[in-house]
Amino acid sequence: MSTTVFTYMESPFGRLMLSGIVPDGGGPAGLATVTAPGQRYALAEPADDWVYDPEALGEPVTQLTEYFAGKRTGFDLTLAPVGTEFRRRVWAALDKIPYGETVTYGQLADLAGESPRAVRAVGGAVGANPLLIIRPCHRVLGANGTLTGFAAGVERKRWLLDLEGGASLF
Repeated sequence: MSTTVFTYMESPFGRLMLSGIVPDGGGPAGLATVTAPGQRYALAEPADDWVYDPEALGEPVTQLTEYFAGKRTGFDLTLAPVGTEFRRRVWAALDKIPYGETVTYGQLADLAGESPRAVRAVGGAVGANPLLIIRPCHRVLGANGTLTGFAAGVERKRWLLDLEGGASLF
């Protein structure tokens, strides 16, 4: 058994909601979700059985604050996202994209060990990424280098890429 905790933090995108999983017996919370206002495919409000606990998610809030201030280029957090094995492989491939660089969906499929024919499924896994910003789905571009699909909005994707110094292909 475990407990799901949540908190909020202010960001350039508005109030983000973070949730985490605290194992029974204690220990640090594994970050499960980071969502922005109006984000597609994400909970807008915490579930009824979640417990408000800002202290349990203090480190993710600190690291995101540093990232938004331009003082952090990566995250060192315990993660606990829920997803299929395929999605977890794609999400792990997102972690390989360096700060300030981008890849296409086809390149991401290759990083995840998938066939180029799986590019649509890879795109679906990217869209279902529960860890906005932490898992850098904003660094994935269309085949021709265009800004396409971002559950939190393309304008936010552009903002994140600009924060990271623009979008150079990986």
